[in-house]
Amino acid sequence: MAPASLTYPERHCPECLTRTQHGQTTYYHPVLEAKLVTACGWAFSLMTEFIENPGAHPTKQDCELKAFYRLAARLKARFPRLPICLLLQIAHLIFQLLELCTPYGWKYLVTLQEGDLPSVQEEFRDRAALMPDHQVHLPPSGPVKLQQDFGWVNDIAYVDSQYREHTVAVLECLETTQAPKAEPHPTRFKWITNFAITAQTAPTLANQGGRLRWKMENEGFKVQKNGGYALEHPYSTHPIASKVFYLLLQIAHLIFQLLEARHLFRTAFPAGVGSARNLAHRLLEAWRNLRLSLLALRALFTQQRQIRFDTS
Repeated sequence: MAPASLTYPERHCPECLTRTQHGQTTYYHPVLEAKLVTACGWAFSLMTEFIENPGAHPTKQDCELKAFYRLAARLKARFPRLPICLLLQIAHLIFQLLELCTPYGWKYLVTLQEGDLPSVQEEFRDRAALMPDHQVHLPPSGPVKLQQDFGWVNDIAYVDSQYREHTVAVLECLETTQAPKAEPHPTRFKWITNFAITAQTAPTLANQGGRLRWKMENEGFKVQKNGGYALEHPYSTHPIASKVFYLLLQIAHLIFQLLEARHLFRTAFPAGVGSARNLAHRLLEAWRNLRLSLLALRALFTQQRQIRFDTS
């Protein structure tokens, strides 16, 4: 789950959220987005929750935390049997959010930076040094010689600021790349999770779980901002119309991801088309210039077809 927002220099509707810094007030409309991310690179919008005030002068503003509770309840109601693993960044109220995972039956992987949860970090370091059997080494592979070393500790106790007790696991991944004629470049990643980590699951949880969160930013919001969708453009100042434009944008992005991953597209353009913007231009020109005969149209509607996706 990740937020996006539009900002305005002045109020344009009663539902605007406000933020004042250095005497200047900004009016904005944030959105909390639940995206379904996959190891092959897809980042689908699964559900949207608009964050907005009930009126122009509320006693307390709407916020991302309240929106999370609303969105989580909707997700559980809409997909009651779907196994869900939340990919999140650490936040001040993160354990209030994660309390929902137990009754909902959800898992989570939360990015842990060095300055986050000092007591958890200290216990992880102390116990990891005494548990050599909780380590997995993957030798260098690929053109840049990527090497991965995993370490983990289960059942770490933590007491939050409200004196509530929690038990978490910490998973660490040290990646070292060795490009030709370059010095080794190490990068450390760490997550807290409610998975019970083992030697068999540690690489999968890191590479197909925690590491996928960046896809929400790169394959999701970054593409929608810079790939021709103009996510940050206020298509309308009307509160209902702007929501409609936002949802249509999410649908358009989903369709384009499916189109790009189709086997026929990969066959026709084995080297790709360069960007989502180029794909949109090619599709537009096809609509403008290519015409199907009546016989071809009838064949499209009468023949059975199967859509296959190439995730290689």
